[in-house]
Amino acid sequence: MRSLLAGAPFIAGLGVELVTMGSDGVETVLAIEPRHSQQNGFVHAGVIGAMADHTAGGAAFAHMPPGAAVLTVEYKLNLLRPARGERLRCRAEPVKIGRTISVVDSRVYACTGDREELVATATVTLATVPLAE
Repeated sequence: MRSLLAGAPFIAGLGVELVTMGSDGVETVLAIEPRHSQQNGFVHAGVIGAMADHTAGGAAFAHMPPGAAVLTVEYKLNLLRPARGERLRCRAEPVKIGRTISVVDSRVYACTGDREELVATATVTLATVPLAE
C-alpha cells in the first residue's frame, strides 16, 4: 500500500497518508489545507471522493495475488454533510474480494481534535488487473 500511495502522484500531491493496512481494511488521513477547499470553504467533494476511492483501492489491493493490481470500475459517493476541520480520516473495509471484481466500502470523517463527524460514504467496485511494470 505504501508503494501504491507513492506511485500515485495525484494522491500523494493531495497529501493522503497511510495510517494502517491489514486484511480487515485500510485507514488513511489527510491534513486539510486551504487548497482542498471549494468556494464556500468546505473540503471539495473531489478531494473526498479521491480519498475514499484510493483508500478502497488499498483495501482491495491488500488481498491481491502477486502480480495483480486493482483499478476502479465504479464508485458511488454519498456526501452526508459539508466537511471542514483539521483533517480527514478514511477507513475502507472489503465487502467482497473476488477473483476479478471486488467491492469495498469507505467512510470519510472530518476531524477536529478528538471530535469526528461522518461526512461521506462510498461503495467502490474494483477490477483485478495485471500489475503494471
